[in-house]
Amino acid sequence: MHTKGTTFISGAVLAAVTMFAVSLVARGQQPANPAQPHQMAMAASPVMTKAQKIANATTAAPASISDKATVLDWPAKEGDKPMVLRPGTNNWSCLPDMPDTKGNDPMCLDEPWMKWVEAYTARTTPAVGRVGIGYMIAPGGGWASNTDPYAMAEKSDNHWGLHKPHVMVVVPDVKSLAGMSTDPNNGGPYVMFAGTPYAHIMAPIMPAAMAGK
Repeated sequence: MHTKGTTFISGAVLAAVTMFAVSLVARGQQPANPAQPHQMAMAASPVMTKAQKIANATTAAPASISDKATVLDWPAKEGDKPMVLRPGTNNWSCLPDMPDTKGNDPMCLDEPWMKWVEAYTARTTPAVGRVGIGYMIAPGGGWASNTDPYAMAEKSDNHWGLHKPHVMVVVPDVKSLAGMSTDPNNGGPYVMFAGTPYAHIMAPIMPAAMAGK
């Protein structure tokens, strides 16, 4: 996962996520608007309207989750709090594609993942308590380092690359991930940020068009 310059959680949990974790806004507010168009996948655009941002954010996870999630917007500048674009009711938070990153990388995160983000932005060790799930399944994907949690650009040794649509899993004890592959091109799940407190599982998903074939 990267949130700034790559996907959410990969460089992207970087500067922008750094702005993002300023607050865990909106828990148990007004119900989500069921009329929001969930299946409208849009290309990244820094000039998306509020409706377009909501539509884009909700493509990050299955409709059963994103239709009832709180939708937040990325802060306009560092230090600002994320704006609530749409209150939710299920303790999930979704954000639209980051306007200044390459690719289409909206995300939906559960409570453990939001705690991970808070720790990441504070550069402290995450204490998530239980397994957490994050979705970044919208078409596209984001670019990030697979080894350096705070990398913002490609270097010769930081394994920079495209992280295609995936589900993310964070665990209470990162030591339990020892022995798992760290290769994004292995054809299955892999560990991002191995050997750091921010290690988590990335599980690529098969494009819908290929499912069942």
